[in-house]
Amino acid sequence: MILSNTEIVKGLANGLFKINGLPSLDPSSPPFNTSAVDLRLGSEIIIPTHGQTQIDLSASARGGIAAHWANNSRRVTISEDQPYSLRANTFVLSNTLESVDFPINASTPCFAARVEGKSSLARCGLLVHFTAPTIHAGFAGSITLEIINLGPSPILLFPRMPICQLIIEQVHGTPTAAPNQFHGQTHPAGVL
Repeated sequence: MILSNTEIVKGLANGLFKINGLPSLDPSSPPFNTSAVDLRLGSEIIIPTHGQTQIDLSASARGGIAAHWANNSRRVTISEDQPYSLRANTFVLSNTLESVDFPINASTPCFAARVEGKSSLARCGLLVHFTAPTIHAGFAGSITLEIINLGPSPILLFPRMPICQLIIEQVHGTPTAAPNQFHGQTHPAGVL
């Protein structure tokens, strides 16, 4: 069941989950929509280096994706005065300014979430968090965004701009905690 804006605020107030860094807790105004909350872009962009080695996807089972990005990318810090110009057909990583925490507690309801793009940005060709929208119960950290510009023109990325929306759902039953290589991440590439 998807939570409404008022239920999201109640969940935050009751400590059932956390979204750290929200600018407002008024469900009738931004960053809240009727059934989601907007999250903002952080200030770090990770740009894959050209001519990088092939990516061994089996490394993800060993926690190697974060190490791969640490060795095969460059980092750019963006600001209001210096946004990042994302060229057409270009892929980068970033993360949300806000961090989330969806604890697993047998005595209270558990929650999970999905990250979805914003229609206004998608209409310009900007995709965020594609094919990996799930934020599992038990996850805590900032949310990595896999961003690509599929539009014909460069798109300026500013820190703190609304970049995606978080849709929160109640999990039925208490899940068993499972290891996650990205739990606790504060960096777009993962836990370093």
